[in-house]
Amino acid sequence: MILGIGIDVIQVERIRRWGSIPGLYERYFHPQELETARRNGQNAVLSLAARFAAKEAFGKALGTGLYGIQLRDINVVNDPHGKPELLLEGKALEIFRKLGGKKVHVSLTHEEDYAIAMVVLEG
Repeated sequence: MILGIGIDVIQVERIRRWGSIPGLYERYFHPQELETARRNGQNAVLSLAARFAAKEAFGKALGTGLYGIQLRDINVVNDPHGKPELLLEGKALEIFRKLGGKKVHVSLTHEEDYAIAMVVLEG
């Protein structure tokens, strides 16, 4: 059963600007996400923008937003085939489980100016 659906779009430039603010990336992104982005070289900001959109879409799918959730507790990773997945920790995992969540589906896309994510929560 579908428990929630969320979608988010973000301007890549917004995430690019965050890079000039010391510690901001570390505040919003899991260390694994930052390492993945660094490996993407020039496309690092696109990777981070899509991941941030996924975090926002997750909050929308919960129906409660991200209140009380540390964004670092939502880790967007890729499986060996490149398919994106959300790994939840801390309060994000707790809220998801209280909702009756069993599985999270996520889709990401990005271009030069925008990144979009869609999240579906299954119970």
